[in-house]
Parts: sequence; C-alpha cells; structure tokens
Amino acid sequence: MEEKTYVEDVDRSVYDIRNEEGDNVYRIHQGLTKEIVMKISEEKNDPQWMRDFRLKCLDIYNDLKLPNWGADISDLNMDEIATYVRTNTKMANTWKDVPKEIKDTFEQLGIPQAERESLAGVGAQYDSELVYHNVRKEVEDQGVIYTDFESALRGPYADLVKEKFMTIIKPEEHKFAALHGAVWSGGSFVYVPKGVDVGIPLQSYFRLNAAGAGQFEHTLIIVEDGAKLHFIEGCSAPKYNVNNLHAGLVEIVVGDDATMRYSTIENWSKNMYNLNSKKAIVGKNSKMEWVSGSFGSHVSYLYPCTVLNGENSHMEFTGITFAGEGQNLDTGLKVIQNAPNTSSAVSTKSISKGGGICTTRSEVVITAKGENSKSAVSCESLMIDDISRSDTIPAMDIRTNTADVGHEATIGRISDEAVFYMMARGIPEEEAKTMIVSGFAENVSKELPLEYAVEMNNLIRLEMKGSIG
Repeated sequence: MEEKTYVEDVDRSVYDIRNEEGDNVYRIHQGLTKEIVMKISEEKNDPQWMRDFRLKCLDIYNDLKLPNWGADISDLNMDEIATYVRTNTKMANTWKDVPKEIKDTFEQLGIPQAERESLAGVGAQYDSELVYHNVRKEVEDQGVIYTDFESALRGPYADLVKEKFMTIIKPEEHKFAALHGAVWSGGSFVYVPKGVDVGIPLQSYFRLNAAGAGQFEHTLIIVEDGAKLHFIEGCSAPKYNVNNLHAGLVEIVVGDDATMRYSTIENWSKNMYNLNSKKAIVGKNSKMEWVSGSFGSHVSYLYPCTVLNGENSHMEFTGITFAGEGQNLDTGLKVIQNAPNTSSAVSTKSISKGGGICTTRSEVVITAKGENSKSAVSCESLMIDDISRSDTIPAMDIRTNTADVGHEATIGRISDEAVFYMMARGIPEEEAKTMIVSGFAENVSKELPLEYAVEMNNLIRLEMKGSIG
C-alpha cells in the first residue's frame, strides 16, 4: 500500500526536560481564595498598597465572566491550579550560583550560551520566581535599569512602578487580567533613559516546571524619549497530563521619538492554557514592533494591543502560529490609532495540521483624532491536511473619513499542482513541500534575532515522507 504524505509534529524533546518536585520546593494550596492571595502577598513581602491591590483584583476576578467567544476554556478549573510554586533558593547574579538541576535545564535550553554570545542581559524565571538576573556592565553604565520585578517594587524606582503598575492593562479589562493582578509573581522591570540606544537585546525566559501550576510573571518596560530597545521573551514547559496555566502580563510605555521591539517565541506544552496579555502605549514619532511566534499550548488567547497616542507614530506586527493535533490557538492583535498621521502594518501567518485549529483576530480602531492615518493588514493561513481548520476574523472601526485602511486574507492548502510542478522539474516531493512551507514562514524568521530564527525553524521543521495523497 502506498504511504501517504504526512507532516511530523513539532519536536519538543528538549522542552520536555523536567525536574521532580522535592523537599526544596514550596507549593501553595490549589485554588483561588482570599487566604491564598494573602499568603502569596506575605511570601513576597509586598508593600501595603500591593496587598490591597491584589485583594481588589480578586474581587474583580470573581465578578467577571469567562469570555463567551474564542477557544473553549471550560476545562480550566482554578481549583486545580497552584498559583504559586517556588524552589527554596535565592535569585543569583551568576549562573554558577543557580542550583544545579535548574541550571542544567536552562543550559539545555541554550539560555546561558545565548547570553554569552548575543544578549545584553538575561532574566530567567523558574516557576513563580526568578532564579537568575544579570545585565552587562556597559549597559548598566548607560543608566539602563533591568531587574526583577520584586526588586523594582522596593528599590529606587518603586514610585514609578507604583504609578504604572496595571494602569496600561487594567484589571477590569478581562477576567484573566484581574487574575494576574491578584496572584502575579516574578517578571522583569526595564527602564531605558532618554536618548539611550540599547544596541544588544535584553531577554527574559520563563520556564514552568511544576505540574498543575500557573505562572503569572509581570513585565513593565519604560522606554523614554529618543531611546531604543529590543526585548526578547522566550517561554516553555514540559508536558504533563494535567492542566497548566500561563497568564502573564506585559505593559510597555514608549516615549516620543523612540523605538521598541518586543519579540516572543512561545513553546508551551500541549497541556497549557496560555492566556497572556500585552499592551503598549506609544508617543509621537515613535515605533512599536511586535514579532510573535506561537507554537505550543493546548489553548491560546493572545492579542498584543498597541495604542498610538502620538502623532506620526507607527506599529508593525509580524506573527506566525503553528497548531497541531489537540491545539486551538486563538491569536492576533489590536491597534488603536488615536492621533493624526499614525500608521500600522500587520502580517500574520498560520499553519495548521492534524486537526489543529488556528484563529487569527485583528482589530483596527482609528478614532476621530486619527486623521490621515493608514493601516494595512495581511493574514495568510496554510492548512496541511483536510482535517485542520483556519479562520480569519478581522474587525475595523474607523471614525474618520481621511483614513486609508486595507485588509487582505488568504486561506488555503498546500497545492498538489504546485508540488507536481516542482517535481516535474526534478525536485523530490519531500523537498518540494518543505520549500513551500519554509517559504510561507520566511518573512517571520527574517524578523527574529538569529538564534531565535534558528529555534523557530527547528520548531516548525516539517518532515515529509511518502507520496502525495
């Protein structure tokens, strides 16, 4: 019998490294109660205002309903999730001081090597707390602050953190923003002073090792006028047969005449509910760039939002999503163009196979203040087989007659005719299909730093075998 063409799933073997929980691990009781929230606050030695804020967020969480659209998350039961898990270790500033079993995990993921070769600073979070944080001296000498969030909460920038914390994404925005506000732990604070160009990227890597747990890191980035920063976020987890939850939150402030790029490679395991929130507020003559790769998770809800509040500000979004068997990845973006002469350019790609579902949602809002603004949105989807699904759901809310807005969407399968055409010119079938898929994803990999482009290409490398069928 002739063998049918198939595509291998993403090879996740390196991400499925796991450490067994031992006596050196503290795990809070499962569930979400006032007592649990207070215990987290006590563990973290919060200032009083943060303790009060957490309890306010818990009330908001209890009042809000789950979204009635998007992927089904009814199997996510907070009574079965431990919202705080940490090893009994202090954060280190050198890798040699990180506990061996944790250090070995990050070594296998390539984080220390990436830091040595191409990064200006790294924060590494393991479960609910950072275990390592460091920044190059030459970057520190420029006045750049890159530290763990808890240190920022109590250090010289405490007033700034208090002023900005969850004001860009308010807890009332949705149920999981409120959840985050109640139980957040870990994350990074970045402050780039006026006129400083951080020429080498900073990176935070989030690793959730514990089964049946949640990770709720908070990232706050402030890029002052005329400054420039590239921040990279990586995340992964081993696979378990119980649900895990990721509900991190990223808040970004971009001043005038500044540039901010935020790159993400997300490779959570297929038992993960990834319900992450990201939002940037952008000043005049500034640029906000998002580069996003979503490859893991059982279910994802991920829609980075950009508010262009300054005249002549610009947003670019480049993203790719890969959904295999058992995955329902609901991703996209939102942009609010709230000043004259703003512009946005969006390019998304999705690949689905093995019954995987990709949904791309884009929302463009141009307010009455957005005279002479422009937006171009392109969404392309590729289905490898006839049991997968891909949907594109655009929304446009335009409140001025002087805007120039366009949307283009294409959904299709790998064409047997295209494969046959290439084979007729001497290219083997496996190579022909690989070339088609690689070409489809190429514009995203070109936007990533080299080491992450390599990782992305490894994650979506498609092994072809057999004949067309």
